Amino acid sequence: MKLLVCGGAGFIGSNFIHYILETQPDYKIINFDKLTYAGNLNNLKDIENNPNYKFIQGDIVDLEFLDKVIKENNITHIINFAAETHVDRSIHGGCKDFVLTNILGVQMILDAVRFNNLEKFVNVSTDEVYGAL
Repeated sequence: MKLLVCGGAGFIGSNFIHYILETQPDYKIINFDKLTYAGNLNNLKDIENNPNYKFIQGDIVDLEFLDKVIKENNITHIINFAAETHVDRSIHGGCKDFVLTNILGVQMILDAVRFNNLEKFVNVSTDEVYGAL
């Protein structure tokens, strides 16, 4: 399986990548992350030289680049952890980034899944998207 993990440098995504590499030795993982405030490649420093792992910096809103990554890496499955969380930030700083990533970004992934006839897409989220309201 060739798995594209969107948002793989965040807390949940990086732990998922570690788990998959430990339990599924035949899987190839492409970590696709924008590296915003929530992404930290230090979470994955111990696997950066693993032959079954590759990091690509990118934004899920960029359908053209996302499609290119899928095609060039023969991706069969996508799991999405990419999200703007800490919703209190959207109240104080505006909601543009939240709408772009959490709505449009997921739509771009869905379009890429459809265009490339991928086998499976899983979207993962967190209660943080609801905020403290």
